[in-house]
Amino acid sequence: MTAFLNHFAFEFRTGIRNRQLLFLNYMFPLLFYLMMGFIMIDINPLFLETVVPSMVVFAIMAALLMGIPAYVVTAREAGIFRSYYINGVPSGSILAVPSLTACIHLLIVSAIITGTAGPLFDAPYPVHWPNFLLVALAMLVAMIGISVLIGVISPSTNFQVMLSQIIFIPSMLVGGVMLPYDFLPTGAQMLARIFPPTHAMNAFNGLAMGKGADFSAWGSVAILFAGGILAFWLAIYLFNWDRQNQTRRGHPALAAIALLPWLASLLLA
Repeated sequence: MTAFLNHFAFEFRTGIRNRQLLFLNYMFPLLFYLMMGFIMIDINPLFLETVVPSMVVFAIMAALLMGIPAYVVTAREAGIFRSYYINGVPSGSILAVPSLTACIHLLIVSAIITGTAGPLFDAPYPVHWPNFLLVALAMLVAMIGISVLIGVISPSTNFQVMLSQIIFIPSMLVGGVMLPYDFLPTGAQMLARIFPPTHAMNAFNGLAMGKGADFSAWGSVAILFAGGILAFWLAIYLFNWDRQNQTRRGHPALAAIALLPWLASLLLA
């Protein structure tokens, strides 16, 4: 436990000094939040009802998808993981520690968004705060699992960026962050269900914001937790200490198993 805490403290201090991580964790989501608040509300007044949950979802998705996979790939290529292996640090800790440090930053950003949306934009606050925190936790778990899995299976930074964008861009378009789920045509709704933000926004609306869910809100929470936990387990199983390591326990294609909970979500009523 002492080694884990020391590793956690080291990563947290490193993250504070890293300008790129500070930009991803704070500046990027907060600037986007302000831009959307001052511009999008005038374009689409309905966006006001979901400013708080949608911008929290965006902050989580952007920081984790753009930060964690890049860290994993870069550290592996630099031989940092090999030094951890020599010193007996388990792969689970290697993946968990940077994820937990990112969560602390995201909790701060989420608190800033939640605390300022009312005074700045007159946005409604959650009706059920415990449910709001539960859904935010579920979204964190889902995106941590997906992000570390992308980093583990990516052979290069370019490939990692491509995989991250395959999730990020469609999530922005059909995931309920900018456009409500019920505004989408039927085909786009089915596509939207395989992306975590759709389930986070559905659960936020149904369980925390006092609005109606488009499909099972508790089912969405279960999908988020299940998808994140499965992806994180697969990341540990497929973890590779460096590019020369030939002892990987499974082929990277096994990462496709992580799609199962999201495909199962198509059955939610």
